[in-house]
Amino acid sequence: MLLEGLQLPLTTPFFADGRLNLRKLEHNVARYSKTLATGLLALSAVGEATMLSDEETRLTLGCVSDAAAAEKVLVAGVSRDSVAGTLNLAEFAAKAGYDAVLVRRPSFLRGGAARDKELLSYFQIVADRAALPVVLDSPAGEVLAAEVVVELAGHDRVIGLVDGVGGRERIESLRSGTSAVKREVTVTAVFAAVTARMQADSTLVSAAALTGGGGSVAVAPSRATVKTRTKVVGFQILAGGTAGLLEGLEAGAVGAAPGFAACAPQACYEVLAAWKDGDHGLAEEQQGRLRAAALRVEGEFGVAGIKYGCDLNGYYGGLARLPRLPLTGAERDEIEGLMLGLRS
Repeated sequence: MLLEGLQLPLTTPFFADGRLNLRKLEHNVARYSKTLATGLLALSAVGEATMLSDEETRLTLGCVSDAAAAEKVLVAGVSRDSVAGTLNLAEFAAKAGYDAVLVRRPSFLRGGAARDKELLSYFQIVADRAALPVVLDSPAGEVLAAEVVVELAGHDRVIGLVDGVGGRERIESLRSGTSAVKREVTVTAVFAAVTARMQADSTLVSAAALTGGGGSVAVAPSRATVKTRTKVVGFQILAGGTAGLLEGLEAGAVGAAPGFAACAPQACYEVLAAWKDGDHGLAEEQQGRLRAAALRVEGEFGVAGIKYGCDLNGYYGGLARLPRLPLTGAERDEIEGLMLGLRS
């Protein structure tokens, strides 16, 4: 699965009494599907994944899949402390049409290098048995050591990493350590990702078949035809921090999954677009627009701040789930000022 571009982390809406608000989630996903984001991450750290029960997790994943445009890559946060729990949710995500699963460190495996053997076993067993390829999640505060990431990158079912730490030195080190990893992925004729839901809704025909170079998949007349080809990719690293987004891209990340993109998708995308076009000056300018807002809204206020930013930009944010507390009036006023030039 191709993970390039902006992979947008979704927030999870709740009613004022704390119940899951699927109608607002559906609204958000439908609107995000009209942005230039390549994919959507459901139930990452920004999505308050640890706050949801297994039933709420399944409801959330199903809602996102139903509402998202077929061409958007879908990655499902399925982490549980047990291997069995994680695999159960991964199987559900596969049936719901997701393309990969996002898996983070179990909460009890935070003992540093002494627990690395258990940590490696957890990820390796999940990757061996999961119904979908695995993307490692390394958010700030739960960082996966570079040595662990490099070891896991050699597993043919571990396809990438969302790195919340970032920094040029770390990402360059990860790129160097995983440079031997090479895999073929299926892409469209314009080298965009081919998603599971596109495959379900279309007949795929290889570019070689269209030029007489090979066989084709059986054609269903009622379905649209998607022309495909293959692309060789390495271990795919996504920059997960907004303030260091450009630095991560320049160090070798193939895309980004910044939490701030939930409330300012266009502003985050513009950094990627300028970087991809090779316009360093414009990319620096766009990154500068983001930096101050991201450091406060994402870095200081966290999920509650991002959700309020969503409210300001036409997406439903609402309140974070308890025990996270609502913002004060002064904090809301500050976020409004920071977001003035970042409306999407």
